[in-house]
Amino acid sequence: MTETTDTVPGWLSGEEMDAARQRLPIVYVNAVPVRTDDSGTVTRVGLLLRAAPDSTISRALVAGRVLYHERIRDALVRHLEKDLGPVALPRIPASPQPFTVAEYFPTPGITPFHDPRQHAVAMAYVVPVAGDCRPRQDALDLEWFTPEEAASPELQQEMSGGQGVLLKQALAHVGRLP
Repeated sequence: MTETTDTVPGWLSGEEMDAARQRLPIVYVNAVPVRTDDSGTVTRVGLLLRAAPDSTISRALVAGRVLYHERIRDALVRHLEKDLGPVALPRIPASPQPFTVAEYFPTPGITPFHDPRQHAVAMAYVVPVAGDCRPRQDALDLEWFTPEEAASPELQQEMSGGQGVLLKQALAHVGRLP
């Protein structure tokens, strides 16, 4: 019997990932893509439009798993390029520091963050992007909002799983929460 080998190191099969999600917290990165002016002030916040497996549409941050043996900065670049395109030109600092750590639980109400699939621990970053951004993968669209628009109750209602809370924390971190 010949055994197939996964050619992408660090990836688990669907069944292995489901089993891991039932037993272990999974490490993620969340990224809030932003545009800045010449002084470094955040002028725009990029939010993805995604379709969920249950056919609902919501606004979302860039997010994804950190692979085994992958540096955080590499995971950030990989997910930003996966969602925003290869010429998004994210500017990851030499020593990335998250503005917060979000704990997503499968049980609603433990924290503001909810993921029905798993317990996930996500390091969250604000990442300036300088290039041309085009939504890719499962993102339907990418729209840029002013910080005021991003913090509005209307837009917050379009975000699920607590990502609106995370977005407001990001805006507060960069001094742009209205």
